[in-house]
Amino acid sequence: MANLIFSPKDILQQEFKTKMRGYDPVEVDEFLDNIIKDYESYNKEILALQEENDRLNAKIDQLSKNQAIASRVQQEAPKSQTVTNFDILKRLSNLEKEVFGKKLDQEEPVTRSSSYNSNYTNADFEDDNEKTRQF
Repeated sequence: MANLIFSPKDILQQEFKTKMRGYDPVEVDEFLDNIIKDYESYNKEILALQEENDRLNAKIDQLSKNQAIASRVQQEAPKSQTVTNFDILKRLSNLEKEVFGKKLDQEEPVTRSSSYNSNYTNADFEDDNEKTRQF
């Protein structure tokens, strides 16, 4: 807290000398009483803000610790349990091969031009299909 010259108690106990032509003591006392009330309310507000600040700092520390623990747990997860994009693509590729491979087996061979047929036999096409499925 800032270094204050007067505390509420100091203001309350302050005595002024009286002279012939001075201020009205009742008016001065009323003014000082209002100043004391302001001081006390400011002190209460400062204490409340300090308590809130301490509470929020404690909450930040707790959340930081929880986040650190969570990140450590996540890093310690075995590789076999984590799914990567490569794993997903590999599964998708296997599914496509399974679905489209069955459709290729069910369809009848398409007639090919005579020059194309002379270079490849029907067994060659089936062999290519089998290699594609294994990829």
